Amino acid sequence: MTHQTGIHATTELRDFFAKARNGSVRLIKVIIEDEQLVLGAHKELSRRWDADYDAFVLPLLDEQQPCYVLYRLDSQNAQGYEWLFISWSPDSSPVKTEISVESKHQTLQGLAFPLQPDAQQAIQALKQKKINYIQLKLDLERETIDLVHTSPTEIADLPKRIPQDSARYHFFLYKHSHEGDYLESVVFIYSMPGYKCSIKERMLYSSCKSRLLDTVEQEFCLEIAKKIEIDDGAELTAEFLYEEVHPKQHAFKQAFAKPKGPVGKRGQKRLIKGPGENGEDS
Repeated sequence: MTHQTGIHATTELRDFFAKARNGSVRLIKVIIEDEQLVLGAHKELSRRWDADYDAFVLPLLDEQQPCYVLYRLDSQNAQGYEWLFISWSPDSSPVKTEISVESKHQTLQGLAFPLQPDAQQAIQALKQKKINYIQLKLDLERETIDLVHTSPTEIADLPKRIPQDSARYHFFLYKHSHEGDYLESVVFIYSMPGYKCSIKERMLYSSCKSRLLDTVEQEFCLEIAKKIEIDDGAELTAEFLYEEVHPKQHAFKQAFAKPKGPVGKRGQKRLIKGPGENGEDS
């Protein structure tokens, strides 16, 4: 396990990864010590993945120490068991350590919960512009992505569509004008009301997001103009949406000096005029 920055896993950690392939390991905690990835802790299988989660993961998250956690799910794909990747970097951790973890973060493939049939139908309807809003949620027990509703929604309605105590995925057909053109742009909104949600919910929503977007864009061929993450529905104003979809080009206001005259007979231009140079005597 080598990262682009050159950091390496210890022999012990590499050997343990090999052992974990047989499916008997539920959790692997990885920490950074002396610029190496080190095995911090591990747990064997006990019960279902969701029953093990709180008992195994939460006690291992130290408020002072960033870490990586690899958590084995019960679902499988062509490569074997699927794993949840968690990057834990608490606000109270020492800055140097926190930066070290973030700089060595390696993006792994996201978790894939299947879209339920009614959710798939809603995405098709949005693509055909028969509806203008979709709200989806994760069923953490059944490991699926479910349709919540497709209520007709205007920009002014968006803030009240955002739950204050649970995460959601939203797709909104944003109808607006830009530089004289009328546009209908699909905006994806990931709403996560911070620490009002459990760690488990936050991690699963974050992990499922990328695979959901891949499915929507590649399999359903729905073009998404902008992907937004918010923690409060009050952020979703008309001005905010417009600036997200059409970000302002930041003009660099640089004061350019006028070209200098040729050095020689005329000499260089002076900014301060001498006496009499305006045709007046001093």
